[in-house]
Amino acid sequence: MTGSVAARPQPGGQGASRRGATAVDGVETPSGKDAAYENFPVGSWLLPAAVRPHVAVFYAFARAIDDIADSPDLASDDKLRRLDGFDAAVTGVAPEQPAFAKAHAMRRTLAATGITDRHCRDLIEAFKQDAVQNRYRTWDDLIAYCNRSAAPVGRFLLDLHGGSRHGYGPCDALCNALQVINHLQDCGDDYRTLDRVYLPLDWMEEAGTDVSALGGASTTPALRRVIDRTLDHTETLLAEAAPLPSGLASRRLAMESAAILAIAGALVRRLRRRDPLARRVQLTKAEYLACCVRGAAFTVL
Repeated sequence: MTGSVAARPQPGGQGASRRGATAVDGVETPSGKDAAYENFPVGSWLLPAAVRPHVAVFYAFARAIDDIADSPDLASDDKLRRLDGFDAAVTGVAPEQPAFAKAHAMRRTLAATGITDRHCRDLIEAFKQDAVQNRYRTWDDLIAYCNRSAAPVGRFLLDLHGGSRHGYGPCDALCNALQVINHLQDCGDDYRTLDRVYLPLDWMEEAGTDVSALGGASTTPALRRVIDRTLDHTETLLAEAAPLPSGLASRRLAMESAAILAIAGALVRRLRRRDPLARRVQLTKAEYLACCVRGAAFTVL
């Protein structure tokens, strides 16, 4: 029940440098970011203890492939080669190798839980797209990317917890909303570090601006209009996601999803008021914990 495993600071935390890590066996490019570096409670106490090890394996796998896609030091073809290696390992095509240990662990988790490898492979395809594509023409193009880079995370958690009577729809909407929120939080850094822009280009053109505005120290009025338009659409996604907790088979996952909905709503409201280029927009630790408490209280109301 998350947008993306792309690295995002938890309130009150400090982000690790994109360049400050040592490669693992010549394949991984660890960023030093971990489950404490997210906008959502990864494998938190809200989830049943029995599933937390599987969530941790999934997070480690997704973190590893995301770090490869986000590395500023690798050429695109090198990223694709490494991600293909993860695909071969998670599907069992390749024999076990230490360099792909996280993928082999993921394959064992999938075998133990009976969950399809489709979610993992969709993530790999999305991160391969990140390796070769830095711009998105329309909102629909961006959501098509989110459907592979964000929605599979929630789908894995849904399958792990017994599913939902609403199907994947509300879960996909929440994950995609979280992904877009992360894009807005990191829009300046993504542009300056990776030359990557997730804001729809057609909206930027209609507002009379271009991607160079993301390199500024503060948002221009035109860029602010694009951000607000993106937030409008994100709020629509959150409205579609609202039924999610009530349809879940797992009470504990319902608590977690309610907490994440509260976190997402609070971040949208803050992004309306703050400038993501001037300073990263995030919640305080107290605000974050308050959202988690509201989620925990969801099933007793």
